[in-house]
Amino acid sequence: MNYLAHSFLSFTDGQIVGQFLEDFIRNKDRYSFPKDIQDGIILHRAVDTFTDSHSAIHEAKKAFAPLVRLYAGAFVDVAMDYFVANDLHLNSLKGWKDHSRKVYRVLNEHYEFLPENFRRMLEKMEQDDWLYHYRYDQNIKFSMRNVLNKAKYLDKDIPVFEAFLDHKDMLQKCYDDFFPDLLEHAKGINALLQLEN
Repeated sequence: MNYLAHSFLSFTDGQIVGQFLEDFIRNKDRYSFPKDIQDGIILHRAVDTFTDSHSAIHEAKKAFAPLVRLYAGAFVDVAMDYFVANDLHLNSLKGWKDHSRKVYRVLNEHYEFLPENFRRMLEKMEQDDWLYHYRYDQNIKFSMRNVLNKAKYLDKDIPVFEAFLDHKDMLQKCYDDFFPDLLEHAKGINALLQLEN
């Protein structure tokens, strides 16, 4: 769900594509893509593994776990995109606008590699500029509503967005403790991938 973070933690156009594809393809299909897209798939997995093991993310899950138990991580992912989008140390507002345009352009340039379900989502993503608009509370509310709607075993009226608002300061601290570590980890993984090329 954290599309902005994954796109930001990409170092080539192919990696952007792979980072998005990871959630939409079967594991065995990853070898059918060009090497740079495969690198993005590997990077996505490395980001997820690092994220899941970080102490700040374990702390952040406490904001949602009483409401959604094992689904807490999915809502933390959405929350982290809000803080990435509002982190002007990473990028200016104009820079984030340019970043979102670049991501949509790169994905459309690689349209042949995108599965049909992702193509449908990309159209909505670009039309409503999800990546740029993650900075706004209302768009996080929409994203969290989408997670609830997709979750098979959760009541659709669980007040997860209200939990986000109630714990925003705590979640901000978790982000501040976490994201610099993640950025360094992603740079290290990218360096290893480049050595293989």
